Amino acid sequence: LISVWNKQLYDKGLVYRGVKVMPFSTACNTPLSNFESHQNYKDVQDPSVIVSFPLVEDASVSLVAWTTTPWTLPSNLALCVNPELQYAKLRDKATGKIYILMESRLIALYKSDKLFCCIYEKHIFLLQCKDKGAFTVLVDSYVKEEEGTGVVHQAPYFGADDYRVCMDFNIIQKDSVPVCPVDVSGCFTAEVTDFAGQYVKDADKNIIKLLKEKGRLVHSSTYKHSYPFCWRSDTPLIYKAVPSWFVRVEHMVEKLLENNAQCYWVPDFVREKRFGNWLKDARDWAISRNRYWGTPIPLWVSGDFEEVVCIGSMAELEELSGVKVTDLHRESIDHLTIPSRCGKGVLRRVPEVFDCWFESGSMPYAQVHYPFENKKELEDAFPADFIAEGIDQTRGWFYTLLVLSTALFGRPPFKNVIVNGLVLARLVCKFFAKLIRVQRVLKTNEIRNVVVDDEGREFLYNENTVKESNNIMDKWILSFTQSLVQFFKAEMAAYRLYTVVPRLVKFVDILTNWYVRMNRRRLKGENGTEDCIMALETLFSVLFSMCRLMAPYTPFITELMYQNLKTLIDPASVQEKNTESIHYLMLPPVREDLIDREIESAVSCLQSVIELGRVIRDRKTIPVKYPLKEVVVIHQDPEALENIRCLEKYILEVRTSSTYQWLRKLCFLFPALLKFGFQQQSSFIDWLTLSTQDLKGSELEITLVRGGLCERVGPACSYVNLKVCVNGTEQDGVLLGKTLHVTTGSAPALINSPDALLCQYINLQLVNAKPQECQKGTVGTLLMENPVGQNGLTYHGLLHETAKVFGKSTNCLLYLFLLFGSEITKDISMKNLNMKTVYVSVIPTTAEC
Repeated sequence: LISVWNKQLYDKGLVYRGVKVMPFSTACNTPLSNFESHQNYKDVQDPSVIVSFPLVEDASVSLVAWTTTPWTLPSNLALCVNPELQYAKLRDKATGKIYILMESRLIALYKSDKLFCCIYEKHIFLLQCKDKGAFTVLVDSYVKEEEGTGVVHQAPYFGADDYRVCMDFNIIQKDSVPVCPVDVSGCFTAEVTDFAGQYVKDADKNIIKLLKEKGRLVHSSTYKHSYPFCWRSDTPLIYKAVPSWFVRVEHMVEKLLENNAQCYWVPDFVREKRFGNWLKDARDWAISRNRYWGTPIPLWVSGDFEEVVCIGSMAELEELSGVKVTDLHRESIDHLTIPSRCGKGVLRRVPEVFDCWFESGSMPYAQVHYPFENKKELEDAFPADFIAEGIDQTRGWFYTLLVLSTALFGRPPFKNVIVNGLVLARLVCKFFAKLIRVQRVLKTNEIRNVVVDDEGREFLYNENTVKESNNIMDKWILSFTQSLVQFFKAEMAAYRLYTVVPRLVKFVDILTNWYVRMNRRRLKGENGTEDCIMALETLFSVLFSMCRLMAPYTPFITELMYQNLKTLIDPASVQEKNTESIHYLMLPPVREDLIDREIESAVSCLQSVIELGRVIRDRKTIPVKYPLKEVVVIHQDPEALENIRCLEKYILEVRTSSTYQWLRKLCFLFPALLKFGFQQQSSFIDWLTLSTQDLKGSELEITLVRGGLCERVGPACSYVNLKVCVNGTEQDGVLLGKTLHVTTGSAPALINSPDALLCQYINLQLVNAKPQECQKGTVGTLLMENPVGQNGLTYHGLLHETAKVFGKSTNCLLYLFLLFGSEITKDISMKNLNMKTVYVSVIPTTAEC
């Protein structure tokens, strides 16, 4: 209000008052701009009616029109047909009436030019209006053949096309008294006597009822379509002719497109597609709103609107009104008057306020009080280098910024713009969980205790004095970091944030799950002080660079990390004068001397081998904690194999040893956990037999016995039972460290009865946690005894075996009911649990809490 950007628009002839059919919010009692009405569309069911309009020359012949807004029928002034379509007559055998519709619906052809200027009977709702050609048939190409009847009823003050067509044929004029019997609340006025005071949407059913009584209703149903709703009140909009103040936009569409082409958009398709297409169809912008709150429009007008004064500053208002002005809100200036220069008495301020989007679009100038203050600063900094908003702002802030900037200065308001998508209730906790792990690295006691060496010298990081590390993992993480910095700067310069974030997330994973894990012993000082300091300097350098890279994306956690790091930074090594915050520091420079693509490629091969090993473990249901006898790597590239051989020690750290799992001391089953039942276990049995034939040691015989299934309840998984014999003597288990010699043996005779169980079992269900590591499910089956030796589980054995099923610790509780009732204790007989479901509740550890 106190800046001249609005007055400049007025002085350029871009502000005018007019009556225009606009989206109107009956809840807010105000019109909305064209782009506001497109922000909230919903699929709704509306009444669909076909209404007859008898011709004056022959009352037995009627045109039929289709509409989904029966409430507009009281304002009907004309009908419209398409001059290019052919129309047909149809006689209704039931009523004998003749209807005229478009050709595609009927077979008797009827040329549309014969319909032009036909006069039909006045509608049943008699309204006072100027009959300058009213109640006649008009022609216009906007009538489409795809829907309806080919005849469109015209309510010019409730539809933009209706208004245009009726204006073209002089049915109405600009100075005509509007046929608009609907008030600002969306209710019929007294002119519509039958429905006065009724909300238009509620009156639809009563209007349809009256049409049926008068014999004008041809057909009635419902129609599902997309309909605009008010973005503030979430109520249906209506289209209604209201007097408003407008900014001319249609005349500068080409200039808008030209300025838009000068802006760099990310993603680039928004510029030409979504935003460009919107600009091509830009309409004059209704900037006035009928609200009490808001910025008052600084226009003082005469009673007939012939004399208009636009105020450009507070000083100008004081001069013209003769009153000292200290507050520009409505209650302080609405009573002020300005003497008319044309003898029209006094001029009063218009009651409307600005559209809030007009204020948003004026932000670059209004926020600095331009041009009264900061004129040079704004002109030097305009247009803005960079802005960012959601995709929905292509019809909001981006649009209003461009319209006002083009109208005032003929220039685009910004150079670069990033358009982000909308987050729709998707969890994004994974990224932040990794950052928390990085924070834990900084707080771990094992690392904190070595920042001061054994001679009491304080650890201070100085990039200029850091010695080059010979450790290949240090070289790799430094090279990986510098490659990231290089990529980061290139992508950020192109405003491609969407490519940067995935790389940052990957970097956090690489640092925490690979570098730190593989260098734990070095970071703890187990390889000596010098090697420990080298590892710490490398880790510190990487963390410091990571904080600066991630600060624009995660400003708070990186600030917290930096505050912990900066106490260990040598002030002499920092170029920036102000180091109080991470956000005062520049991005780290790219050190190309540290980038080694060969080392990065070699470690990438190492990671692939380890990850593939984890995949195979998962497929074979072998937990990570169990070691492997050997790892065989096959690759067609000799260089890749050589890289893996050089990094062999890091692969060996992921436990390689015995081929098969230890037999549990009280193990009455060997869980195969195969998905396809016993038939799929034959290959496993063959492998177990063949792979142990060359072993030497105590003669042990393992007899494989097929397990039985109970169809009534059924175990949760298939299994293989093992009977262990040492030199012909049965034993409950095998002592750890024994060498097993496996041979095939005869199986005991199977029980004849298919319904009899080989042994007792229970079903297990994990209820308050997820299975550990590569365990797949939350249900399982546990045998309570050996079917041959009949050695039963004790209570403590049950706890131990239950924990192993889900890969959990023995810290768990067992219940007979899902709601944790009837806890199973050592006092309960294990035999009473046979064929029952036991619910397992894991007691969380301190770390998990």
